[in-house]
Amino acid sequence: MNTQEMISAIESLYDSPVKEIQNNDTLELFYTFKKMLNSGAIRAAEKDGGQWRVNEWVKKGILLGFRIGNLTDMSIDGRFRFFDKDTYPLKSIVVKDNVRMVPGGSSIRDGCYVSPQTVIMPPAYINVGAYVDSGTLIDSHALVGSCAQLGKNIHLSAAAQIGGVLEPIGAMPVIIEDDVMIGGNCGIYEGTIVKARAVIGAGVILTGGTPVYDLVTSSVYRKTKEAPLIIPEGAVVVAGTRPIVSNIFAREKNLSLYTPIIIKYRDEKTDVSTALEDMLR
Repeated sequence: MNTQEMISAIESLYDSPVKEIQNNDTLELFYTFKKMLNSGAIRAAEKDGGQWRVNEWVKKGILLGFRIGNLTDMSIDGRFRFFDKDTYPLKSIVVKDNVRMVPGGSSIRDGCYVSPQTVIMPPAYINVGAYVDSGTLIDSHALVGSCAQLGKNIHLSAAAQIGGVLEPIGAMPVIIEDDVMIGGNCGIYEGTIVKARAVIGAGVILTGGTPVYDLVTSSVYRKTKEAPLIIPEGAVVVAGTRPIVSNIFAREKNLSLYTPIIIKYRDEKTDVSTALEDMLR
């Protein structure tokens, strides 16, 4: 089955009642589809002419797996009890995959791509549909949400959260491009795109409803109906505030709103302070 035939089959099955598609033929198709997700041959979003686009049929295929799956016992033993759809067990990783998964409670759900030379510190979680490219470090208590796309040589620091999205089908997942540094306790959600070499300082939260102020170019970046929030290439973003001037009470109490601020663009000094340590890899 070629890719176009798979797309047509998934589109048809996605629109069919569950009772009509819970059969061995559908399972065989789904497992072939999931194998392609695991290998990185297909992905939930990809660049097309320099712009990111959503592969809606891939997200439909992932959701199809939930629809046809049956709840099953995935417990480790009598004390560590887990129950999930039998179509989405944990991803099988072996030594030859060259993924360094440090002991301590991390989980990777089946149906995502994790490249060789990825380092995963415990406990971390990578959800279905995610794509993690080579040289990326996922630190302790970090989350890579469903369908999130991470590029090469990213440092996802401790407790950073990369939001996931399966529905609505057309929604853009979070995109983190190559060589991005994401500080601890960050949250990046709602289809935000962080362009290559950007630095997201500790504690920064990026959402579709949060404008980002650029002190260098005197610009304001925000999500629109046509496009997600996009952090420019090489931008250095820190957590800041802006005063609430439209409300008398807020002015009297000197109240402010949280605001991400671009304070500079990456330079040699930034490169030195954010350089990934090759010896760790």
